[in-house]
Parts: sequence; C-alpha cells; structure tokens
Amino acid sequence: MSTFSMHTHTCDELRPEDIGSMVTLTGWVWHRRDHGGLIFIDLRDREGVTQISFDPDNSGGTAFHTAETVRSEWPIKVEGVVRKRPEGMENPKLGTGEIEVLVSSIEVLNTAKTPAFQIEDRLEVSEDVRLRYRYLDLRRPSMMENMRLRSDFTFAIREALHKRAFMEVETPALFKSTPEGARDFIVPSRLQPGNFYALPQSPQLLKQLLMVGGVERYYQVAKCFRDEDLRADRQPEFTQVDVEMSFVEQEDVMAALEDVLADAFAAVGVTMPKPLPRLTYAEAMDTYGTDKPDTRFGMELHDVTELFANSKFKIFATAANSEGQVVKCINAKGAGRWPRSQIDKLANVAATFGAKGLAWIAFREDGSINSPIVKFFSDEEMEGLRAECDVEPGDLVMFAAGERILSCEILGGMRSHMAKAMELPLEGHDFLWVVDFPLVHWDEDRKAYAAEHQPFTQPEEADIERLESDPLSVGSHTYDFVMDGYEAGGGGMRVHNAELQMRILKLLGFTEEGAREQFGFLLDALEYGAPPMGGFALGLDRVCMLLAGCDSIREVMAFPKTSNGNDLMSDAPSAVGGKQLKEVSLRLL
Repeated sequence: MSTFSMHTHTCDELRPEDIGSMVTLTGWVWHRRDHGGLIFIDLRDREGVTQISFDPDNSGGTAFHTAETVRSEWPIKVEGVVRKRPEGMENPKLGTGEIEVLVSSIEVLNTAKTPAFQIEDRLEVSEDVRLRYRYLDLRRPSMMENMRLRSDFTFAIREALHKRAFMEVETPALFKSTPEGARDFIVPSRLQPGNFYALPQSPQLLKQLLMVGGVERYYQVAKCFRDEDLRADRQPEFTQVDVEMSFVEQEDVMAALEDVLADAFAAVGVTMPKPLPRLTYAEAMDTYGTDKPDTRFGMELHDVTELFANSKFKIFATAANSEGQVVKCINAKGAGRWPRSQIDKLANVAATFGAKGLAWIAFREDGSINSPIVKFFSDEEMEGLRAECDVEPGDLVMFAAGERILSCEILGGMRSHMAKAMELPLEGHDFLWVVDFPLVHWDEDRKAYAAEHQPFTQPEEADIERLESDPLSVGSHTYDFVMDGYEAGGGGMRVHNAELQMRILKLLGFTEEGAREQFGFLLDALEYGAPPMGGFALGLDRVCMLLAGCDSIREVMAFPKTSNGNDLMSDAPSAVGGKQLKEVSLRLL
C-alpha cells in the first residue's frame, strides 16, 4: 500500500485477493484498445502494468468519454474497483494478469506529444535518439529494471559495509591535479586567476589521508572523472565504491571485501562463492593472455617454445631461441570447420591486439590439414602439437611468437574474440582475484617506468632492495577483482613510509622537487605516524552492467555521454560566453 502519494497502489501490486477493493492508480497510458463498447488501457508506472477498463454502463459517461480521448504516454489518475478478468483474458506474463480495475473516475494529469520512439522493449532504436530523449528512454521497462538493479546493489553494498563498521566519508570534488594514469578535467579558479582545481580521477590520496587521520575503515560511493578515450565500459564520469582500511594486512582487506561483495551480490540474487579463486598476474597472463580472464570457458594458452626450438619455420625458431621470447598457441575447438576465407580474416583481428600476422593450422574433420605454415613442420612437431593442445578433427590452432607479454596478449585477445565468434555458452557469473602484479612496467612511448596500478602501491618487502637496480622484477601487494572477464575492481596495500614513497616517485621519473610539488601534502602526512593501510575500488557502473546482462555501461547509467563524450540531451559540452571566460581569466585561442 502506497503512502504520501496520489495513488493507493502501484501498477504491479494488485492481485486476486484485492478483488472488490476500491483503489486509486496513477501512471502513464501505455497501450489503449477501443473495442467499441469497452475501452482497455494498460497503465504503466515504474513498478509494472495494470489493465484498467472503461464500461459506459459502469464507468459513467464522463469517465468513458475521457478514456476515448487519452493517448499514449499521457499521465492519468484513475479510481475504480478491482475485478477478475473475464475467463480466457488472463495474462500470465504479468503479476497483475488475473485482475483489472473497472474505472469509475479518471483525471488527466497532463497530455504528451507523440514520443520520438515507442516506449517499448525489444524495438530497434538508435542510441543517439535514445540518449537525446533519455527521459523517455528511462520509461521503458528494461531501463527502469536496470535503474532498480543499480539502486538495489548500491544499497546492498552500502549496508554490507556499514554493518562491518565502515564509515562513509565524502571527499572533495574540487582537488589538486595529480597524475593517476589519465588526464584530469580541470576547473579554473575565479578567486585565484591562473590557478586550477581538478576533478578527482579517484579519491585515492584523500582516502589515504583519512587513514592517517584515524578513520580506520572508510567507504564512499564516489563520482570520479577521467578525460580519456571512451568505450562501451568507460565514461568520462563514473562511479566507484571506494574502500580503505588501516592497521591491516593484505589478507585482512581481501577477506573483508569478499564478505561485503558476497552480501551485496546475494541481495540481487547472485551467489558469489567464498573464498574466491586466485590467480597470480603471471599465471593469468601465461594461461589466459590477460590479467582479467573469463574462466567460464577453456581455450587456454599453451607454451610450445621448446617444441619448435629447432623448427624450419624461422619465425618460431628465432623466438624459441631468443631470451624473453616464446611461441604460444590456443586451440579453438570447432573453428577448424570454418572456410579458409573466414579464417584468413582472423589476421585482421589479431592485428588489433598488436600482431603483425597470424599463423594458424586448421585440422579438418575429414583428417586433412589446411595451413600456410604446416609444410615447415616435422612429423614430430605436429605430433607434439597434437598432444600438447589435445587437437581433434575440426580444431583450429592459432599461434603467436615473440616477446612473452605481447604474445600472451595477442592470444588472450584472440581467445576472447573466438569465444564470441563461436558463441560459446557462458553460464552464470565468473568471479576471481588476480594478485601479485608487478610494481612497474616499462612505458615504451615515454621511455620511462610507469606504475602498474598506481604510484602509491606497496612493493613486496623482499623486493624493495632491487627497486633501483632491477625495478621490473619488483612485485607488489595488489589484487584485482575480476568478474566475467572484466576488471570489476582493483586495490592494493599502500606505501605508508615517506622515504619509500619518495624512492618510488623518483623511479617513476619525478625529481624530488617535482614530487614535493605534486604530492607534498601526502609525503608530509606519511611522516606523522601513518598506519599500514590497504584498499579497493569497485567499478559500480561496470558491475551493474554485467549483472544486467548488458554490453555497455550506458545501459545502467541514468544520463550517460556518447562515445565522443557528448550529452545529446542537454547538448553538453557547449560554448560559454565571453563574460564567463573573463571571470575565470581565460581566453579562447
């Protein structure tokens, strides 16, 4: 029963036990059917649909006449009595499908222009049109269900954190520009001409300061901003569930997170097993070719470096005998049935993952072999390949040779592509941790070391002595939460020693002066008894996308941007007037 509202019930609330009750409903006219002497309307609100009927003998002339005039998407209020639907007219697809409301009075609350598209699911409408009229798109049942799912999951994770003594603390949306892996959105200061705030890429530094301040267990459903190229699972502004704990070790943080996540997923009907499976970063890359593997299907990577050490195929032999290089392959079972023309197109796919070509062998069902490279292989090499990859007739083996990480990434990309192309069944959800990432990697474009996670990650204690002498061998206390082949969240233990933090910043290319200028407030804070700390950030939009079974986070965001960063509904970003620019001491060039 609804309270503080114009209606007594929602449009998904009435059931056979309500037959005979006088009720008031509000909502939008969804479908209207005029059967001459009777008019039926499907009345829709955010909860569902109720059929209402108008009979001139029972509804009165005024109500029936009004029903003749209403049109799609008009908001109305009706009063009437609940009655059983006529025999054979029930709708088992609706919760309210056994009843209808015979209307005695109707009030038109507003009229509506003809919508730019029908407010229906399963209709092909261009995304640009949907985003331009997002306030109409949100009325569609599937979109409203996505909004409800997001709301329920967010509430559940808040509740799970709160009952475990986490304190919700809001951090500023205007802060200092600090490099965290993407471009900042900057905001000019009117009061301090020539100076700028930055919108936070994450509350990372602030939550570390909260740990220094004694908050001990913090969380925030935080809006974050990154000025980066967009894709289906990325937006310029997004939401993360930000968490930090102090006086903890890595296992404490991961165990707490597993409990919180399991509770939150259970609240939306999804079971997450505990403890979660774990893969090290090295295991994930070597086995799946990615640090965010979907383990619901096989097609694992096989290392055949030794097998081809003496191969007559020069590319393989060179890689097999070069330090740091490998020959690896995957077996796409069943794709060997594909026609040659279709297999040849896979080289273009591999190129998007960094490959210069794609070597492959198709094992046909009739026992023949189709491949441009098989002529270079000996019988022993072919026999070894069959045994290593469990090759059967109808299989397609694809190779990558060269630098280890790149070769793994190429095959990891092909593995994901083939799973989609072959429409492999993916049942349920897949959860795991990927742990023990390297502290840094070499950025070839910048010719410098870059943080694998972020610059404030705690190195493995045993590796700290090699920080300057062999930085690529230094491990870190890190853990990514992987869901269905997506990085759904990530975290790590933090540096809580000012001297070590300065060493890491210098490794990343900062001078001491530059580090002080960017992070002086953090370095100072670490000198005032900073406790051991670690945390995590869950990508709320991405997780809700996966829970809803969607391909884009735009489907679970109320007012998203396009792939170009445009808000088609409000026409943002847009130009501002000269007066506004002058007030913040800016001039357009």
